[in-house]
Amino acid sequence: MTNQTSANTQHWQALSRDHHLAPFTDYKQLNEKGARIITKAEGVYLWDSEGNKILDGMAGLWCVNVGYGRKELAEVAYKQMQELPYYNLFFQTAHPPVLELAKAIADVAPEGMNHVFFTGSGSESNDTVLRMVRHYWSIKGQPQKKVVIGRWNGYHGSTVAGVSLGGMKALHEQGDLPIPGIEHIAQPYWFGEGGDMDPEEFGIWAAEQLEKKILEVGEDKVAAFIAEPLQGAGGVIIPPKTYWPKIREILAKYDILFIADEVICGFGRTGEWFGSQYFGNAPDLMPIAKGLTSGYIPMGGVIVRDEIVHTLNEGGEFYHGFTYSGHPVAAAVALENIRILREEKIVERVKNETAPYLQQRWQELADHPLVGEARGVGLVAALELVKNKKTRERFEGKGVGMLCREHCFRNGLIMRAVGDTMIISPPLVIEKSQIDDLITLARKCLDQTAAAVLS
Repeated sequence: MTNQTSANTQHWQALSRDHHLAPFTDYKQLNEKGARIITKAEGVYLWDSEGNKILDGMAGLWCVNVGYGRKELAEVAYKQMQELPYYNLFFQTAHPPVLELAKAIADVAPEGMNHVFFTGSGSESNDTVLRMVRHYWSIKGQPQKKVVIGRWNGYHGSTVAGVSLGGMKALHEQGDLPIPGIEHIAQPYWFGEGGDMDPEEFGIWAAEQLEKKILEVGEDKVAAFIAEPLQGAGGVIIPPKTYWPKIREILAKYDILFIADEVICGFGRTGEWFGSQYFGNAPDLMPIAKGLTSGYIPMGGVIVRDEIVHTLNEGGEFYHGFTYSGHPVAAAVALENIRILREEKIVERVKNETAPYLQQRWQELADHPLVGEARGVGLVAALELVKNKKTRERFEGKGVGMLCREHCFRNGLIMRAVGDTMIISPPLVIEKSQIDDLITLARKCLDQTAAAVLS
């Protein structure tokens, strides 16, 4: 590190301290420590302002599916900015990029889902589904069907509606949330909440909480159930195999809609185009974002089942939308991103090559003294850090997950901590040799963490 790079880092950290309010941040803590300044990226790697190379085990925020440095995406953005940098979709207008994109998404979406409402983010997408399902039931002559059931510890964004649909209590406490008309049920988190039940038994129990809540609220009042195929920000919580079949059985029994939040799982993360396809589900609405543009430019949307669209067509004006809905530059980037995913067969490669290899290597970490469980699907995985592997007892008050995360940063690996659960979600273009490097770095960080907390 030269004196100049150090001076640059200090300059940017000062700007951060003096002018910037970062998301999901303890500002006092950040100001004391100083922000880590990321300056460039290529493939699956980042570099900070001091020249350190970092393997990005989180693909940004679960989103850089095609990897960093894709010049094709920059070029189509530049071209589109020259032709049509912006126009809105209000007032019965449209433009070619958004129409071509809607068709491209329909081509890879589950059967019977052929329409897309565009937004600017995953949070906006979940605001949209709340508005849309309530509008749908009003058109159907059942305006009392307003309640949406979500899951505790689910995450559906950080807007007022998104936080309310999600079930993270710490977020609810800041802002007197959730808003009325939102209910929550238990999450299918066997390792953390399954107790003495075996996973299959717990999966049935967790699914049955949906029926219990429907009956408690009243079927005539419940509009929809919203859930991630697997809970991402909640700690990569993968439901037991018995969970989704039982949920499907319950959904078929009652007249409510199913919203599958595909913001994280969508566009190849599980080795299928959408997590709903991986788990065999058939949702009515699917919020999307992140992998839609591989994070290169903000964009989101909601993929809607044809039957819902037919009803919306009879309902007059839908009073909902955003200035940047279907932004032409974002649409052009998303369209090129999908082309790359398809032509390079990235989703197929995840399914057949890199995901099986990652999951095989990831399971090798289960023998570590700190690891109570190693789990994963596709190119997403988690490690549960525990004090006692047999009883699943946690380290109380030691912040083991954050300690491990700090070791990861120092060793050139981004691995996220959710409490004492360590999670990864690398770019879909990661190669087997890079997976080997990731596992080696992860074990090194676990060793350093263990040395600190087990001594």
